Amino acid sequence: MSTLLISDLHLHPGAPELTERFLDWLGHRARQAEALYILGDFFDAWIGDDLLDLGDADPTGHAALARRVVTALRELSDSGTALYLMHGNRDFLLGERFARDAGATLLPDPSVMPLGGAPVLLMHGDSLCTGDDTYQAFRTQARNPQWQRQILALPIPDRLALAHSLREQSGEATSNKADAIMDVTPAEVVHVMHAHGVAILIHGHTHRPAVHGLEVDGQPARRLVLGDWQPDQGWEIEVDGNGHPELRAFSLV
Repeated sequence: MSTLLISDLHLHPGAPELTERFLDWLGHRARQAEALYILGDFFDAWIGDDLLDLGDADPTGHAALARRVVTALRELSDSGTALYLMHGNRDFLLGERFARDAGATLLPDPSVMPLGGAPVLLMHGDSLCTGDDTYQAFRTQARNPQWQRQILALPIPDRLALAHSLREQSGEATSNKADAIMDVTPAEVVHVMHAHGVAILIHGHTHRPAVHGLEVDGQPARRLVLGDWQPDQGWEIEVDGNGHPELRAFSLV
């Protein structure tokens, strides 16, 4: 059986078509896989695992979405597909409670996993964008356990407001940044692949799906970039039993 990898779905209550089509993909395509890896930004925002306890009283729809998704993930993992999650820059507060309820394993970023017998470096990809100093400073803060505890101690409505504010700030900042700053730093890619002793890197984050050839330690290597999902199209990487990864787009309609 093969392994599937996806990222950057950015699920949120305002995009119900994408949610429905992802859940359909999960119940059919993903069940054919031995394992599914979700490499970050699964949700457009995640304000804490206690969102799962809100019930139907939540007027924003975030709690209902969270429960539907975690139930579908549990059904997938119970069917025999191993499930792995990685934090992104939007859902860095995903916790062990969510993973446990979904039947998933939370992976650190980065992680080296044996896919098809070959060691593959998996990342969300945001740490590779070292030219964006402002974002890297925020990333360091957002991964700080003390800062996370302070945020999770806030009432849920305050956290929702903060998540909305951060998304707006991110959108404004992105529109004012040079295109090159928003992509990975090539030297950082080589450095990270060398440090982990791999010839294959898979990540998301940049929303620039492609397969890049490069050289690491004098040997040919590849960097595969997953695309972001839209209501009419998804992106996946399939790794076969021989360790050969293939990036593909597919229709969701």
